[in-house]
Amino acid sequence: MHERSSVGELVERLRGELDRYSAGGKLPSSRALVERYRVSPVTVSRALGQLAAEGLVVTRPGAGVFRAQPRGAGPAVGDTSWQEVALSADATAELVPRAVDASGVLVSLAAPPPGVVEFNGGYLHPSLQPERAMAAALSRAGRRPGAWGRPPVEGLPELREWFARGIGGAITAAEVLITAGGQSALTTALRALAPPGAPVLVESPTYPGMLAIARAAGLRPVPVPVDPDGVKPALLADAFRATGARVFVCQPLFQNPTGAVLAAERRGEVLRIARDAGAFVVEDDFVRRLVHEDSGPLPRPLAADDPDGVVVHVGSLTKATSPSFRVSALAARGPVLERLRTIQVVDTFFVPRPLQEAALELVGSPAWPRHLRAVSAELRNRRDTMTAALRLDLPELSLPHIPSGGYHLWLRLPDGTDEPALVAGALRAGVAVTPGRPYFSAEPPAAHLRLSFAAVAGAGEIAEGVRRLRTAYHENGSTGGL
Repeated sequence: MHERSSVGELVERLRGELDRYSAGGKLPSSRALVERYRVSPVTVSRALGQLAAEGLVVTRPGAGVFRAQPRGAGPAVGDTSWQEVALSADATAELVPRAVDASGVLVSLAAPPPGVVEFNGGYLHPSLQPERAMAAALSRAGRRPGAWGRPPVEGLPELREWFARGIGGAITAAEVLITAGGQSALTTALRALAPPGAPVLVESPTYPGMLAIARAAGLRPVPVPVDPDGVKPALLADAFRATGARVFVCQPLFQNPTGAVLAAERRGEVLRIARDAGAFVVEDDFVRRLVHEDSGPLPRPLAADDPDGVVVHVGSLTKATSPSFRVSALAARGPVLERLRTIQVVDTFFVPRPLQEAALELVGSPAWPRHLRAVSAELRNRRDTMTAALRLDLPELSLPHIPSGGYHLWLRLPDGTDEPALVAGALRAGVAVTPGRPYFSAEPPAAHLRLSFAAVAGAGEIAEGVRRLRTAYHENGSTGGL
């Protein structure tokens, strides 16, 4: 049994047996728990640690583990209603009131209940993560001279150089900043490039986390439609003229959620349109390292073909490693780089040096290319498994584009489908899916679902998840059942 599931099961069993012990009563020793439940000492240690974190037990070194005293009545709850006025008073002077809404992000971050197939996940399943390589890299990093000291605020030079080589073109290490994950990098970029109240052009549909960043900064997202070849240049030019926007955020490679790749003939046109508008292009290159085995050569980042400093590039290691391996890069040319640097320093100071050192150890190890090759093959297999299962069990759902990279499929539902009812019904049937509505900054043209094939255990779970989705669709989603 997987170590993580063993820990969760042991926690549940111990939690259910705590009533056998009086407050302050001593629990069996770790050795006794190992023998009773036939698990490893590591599993027992982690389970007891989780119970201690929940305040249910107390660990006393040298004495053992004891049931915690019940919590007494806490202090009287104060009246926080004044905050409603304080937090909204400044909105009256704002052209676009700031709105902090994490619901679109939490759909992909929240872990579903036990037994639910996770088609809503945004990260690799633990079986696909390079856990051993990351652990070894972190161990080696911790022993590097100066590993626990303060790093340069821009990031370690060697790591900046590694990201610069990956971008290509004329980008140098001096034009790269190390950031704490892609979400942080996008936040810094939008704060640097657009004042509150300004419009910002976004692909439609697009990543809900980016829409949340824009709205939290008081920006006004303006949608520009995409098709299987990426953003439509004519509509992009129209949007710049109509709004006066100075920023366009895009994902040219395996766009989230459509999986589209910006066509070769559109790449230069997008850069020219932005340059003529005096605008920046924020390039979110978030899944370049999750290419599928059958993709063929990848186009270079837009930043590699941009001599004029139009592109602000965001690249990350997180999607190809672990949600907790939050190391990414911002790359830009010209005066904007100093503004990006200043905002990042004010917001976060710097990315912890041990994590940067671990990133260097990881990408410099022989395990790194092996991991990428293994993930590339596995993602292709999972994509094909999910595609075949959908065509067999749910032919009513339209799959307009099958991507050759990334970790999900984007499905259009038949006209008249009740998207919220289907999502809720799917969860009752035992499969968590991502609704399409949060991906649109304006009214969506139709109901959609995004299904991830990366966060599940394997092909068997994909097939079972699609079967459960079929049940939910015929009970809740089909127009005939409404």
